[in-house]
Amino acid sequence: MATAVAVPWVVHLDREVRQRFGELTWQVPTRVFARPLELLPGMPLNADALEEELAAAGYRRVEEPSLPGHYTRAGDRFRIHTRAFADADGRSPEQRVVAELAQGRLRSLAGFDGRRLEHAVVDPARIATLHGQRQEERRLVRLDEVPPLLVTGLQAVEDRDFKHHRGVDPTGILRAAWVNLREGDRRQGGSTLTQQLVRSLFLSRERLYTRKLNEAAYAIIIESRFDKGVILEAYLNQVYLGQSGGHAIHGVAAASEFWFGREPQSLRSDEIALLIGMIRGPSHYDPRRFPERALGRRNLVLGVMHETGLIDATELERARARPLGVSERPGLAGNRHPAFLDLVRRQLERDYPADALRGAGLSVYTTLAPSAQLAAEASVAGGLDALQADGRPPLQAGLVVTDVRTGEVLAVVGDRDPRRVGFNRALDARRPVGSVLKPFVYLLAVAQPGRYSLATVVEDAPLRVDLPGGRSWMPENADGRSHGRVRLADALSMSYNQASVRLGLEVGVDRLARLLKVLGEVEAQPNPSLILGSVDLSPFQVAQLYQFLASGGEVQPLRAVRGVVDADGQPVQRYRQAIDPAQDGDSIAARLVTIALQRAVTDGTARRLQADGLGWLRPAGKTGTSNDGRDSWFAGYTGSHLSVAWVGNDDNQSTGLYGATGAMRLWSALVRRLPSEPLRVPDGDLAWAWVDAEEYATTDETCPQAERFPFVRGHLPDYHRGCALERVRGWFGSRRDNE
Repeated sequence: MATAVAVPWVVHLDREVRQRFGELTWQVPTRVFARPLELLPGMPLNADALEEELAAAGYRRVEEPSLPGHYTRAGDRFRIHTRAFADADGRSPEQRVVAELAQGRLRSLAGFDGRRLEHAVVDPARIATLHGQRQEERRLVRLDEVPPLLVTGLQAVEDRDFKHHRGVDPTGILRAAWVNLREGDRRQGGSTLTQQLVRSLFLSRERLYTRKLNEAAYAIIIESRFDKGVILEAYLNQVYLGQSGGHAIHGVAAASEFWFGREPQSLRSDEIALLIGMIRGPSHYDPRRFPERALGRRNLVLGVMHETGLIDATELERARARPLGVSERPGLAGNRHPAFLDLVRRQLERDYPADALRGAGLSVYTTLAPSAQLAAEASVAGGLDALQADGRPPLQAGLVVTDVRTGEVLAVVGDRDPRRVGFNRALDARRPVGSVLKPFVYLLAVAQPGRYSLATVVEDAPLRVDLPGGRSWMPENADGRSHGRVRLADALSMSYNQASVRLGLEVGVDRLARLLKVLGEVEAQPNPSLILGSVDLSPFQVAQLYQFLASGGEVQPLRAVRGVVDADGQPVQRYRQAIDPAQDGDSIAARLVTIALQRAVTDGTARRLQADGLGWLRPAGKTGTSNDGRDSWFAGYTGSHLSVAWVGNDDNQSTGLYGATGAMRLWSALVRRLPSEPLRVPDGDLAWAWVDAEEYATTDETCPQAERFPFVRGHLPDYHRGCALERVRGWFGSRRDNE
């Protein structure tokens, strides 16, 4: 009778083992990373930004960086022991780097041995985890990727006869019972590693005799069908070693990152002992919550390692003397920057279904720069608090930061609380952009050098524009006045509406609408009011338009993803930047508009940036304000960064702010924190000449009120009007100032 019951039961268990253990798969979360920090001598970088980058990547500040993931700082001098890593561009080895910073730059880079380095890379910060149905944190490792001491130490503590038993170890049970009786507490367990693995994979936590019987049977069957190496590797990837909020930490690789911020291969003997000791009860021996309890357990495991000959007496003493060494915060990231991650998801949707990434074990490498993101978040939070007026609806903001050379998105903020998940104003708040659109009217004009230059005169005077249905439109300037004959450069830098509308009608509103479509896939009706920004755009869309100007005339689709790598480290998808090299005409026109926008900062609507101490960066920028002050905009760029800021409220009510008094304040706060290059506009095909104050003619620099303007070579005014009076410098200064 017993045989009739036992045989089907064993057959059933054997079938289940073959199906479930033989094809064992785990749900491994997809991890999302920032971009690695590339260190190059001479690059813009300050000490605070470097420390923010290291902190974001989980580096620990110590007295001596003897391990990967550690660094020291003495003023502007850093000693960094970087971690080895692999991303979409390949593998980078660990390095020992000395970085010297001075005056906002990386002055020098060397190894610990003093040898000069031309290049070093800090591994990227982990910024998000995309879990599947199970809220489990896990990284799979092969047996040969685990330190030998971890493997042998685990067996010494948890299953000393692992190599010899067949799943159940009666001798181990008796030995554990004797040790526990002798010591007066439960220091050893009688279950083998195989039984522990069975318990975790197949069985519930109920304390029943039938469960123990099933556990033993499963263990014996597994041992009969699979070799010890397969079982041990499965154990190392499944063992439970902690809790991060609602996420269970499984496997030694995830645990090493969670507790120490490092790879298992770099763990010391004391750290290995702590992980092994925690297997008995990760919550009970949690080193962050119960450090004394964890310390005692770790030292006990070290004693077992010494007793079994795995470490000598010197190492035992050295390891016991060390502190626990766990990082202050878990080395696993929640979704730190939801607005940026929203953009990442959208850009991945063309290649992956909505939920295909979750729990897929992939690594997604993005373009986010942690120091830029933190600066953007701080500028939004602090700026809105300073701008908020009593009795008005709460201000909100959207902010996008890009690299002017590559089009990579470095930071995105979609809410005054950057951790809030929800409506992403950087991507989805489409509001009238106002004068932020004007530079593209002037771009179309100066792209016709035989007809227009920045020195061309345009009338800033009242005009009536006839509209369909017998209606008419009479635009007015923000100050309520007309300014007569003005240069194109002045009309743009001072944001004169009447002059801009007159110019826009000459170059063609339909051409403006087509330009917006080409540069930013913006669908806009070619109405005359488009000239003054009567189109609803998001900060991200405005950034896409301005990227053309900031890059010097290149069409650069903004991107947030660099590549995707599978669980084995093999590239699945690379997202190379699709940059159209600037055509000569586009480059020249973009540079001319940039020069005019630099004028907006020195003498125009954005001149307050000079008082903020940003003049040395020679930034270019344009303010924008919608009707009734509902929306405040600023788009500006330096030699390194483009940033677009919007300030308004979700009720679409008046904020009482202009572009210069609202969004530009956020932009200024951001740029003061960002290490950046000054904006230098190359002369290239430009020729500078002094222009007469009264006529469209070149003149001598000594003439009264003469101004110096850039022209496309071969397109200077047709005649020269000379004089021999004292020299008067124009607002562009000398040629040397613009080199």
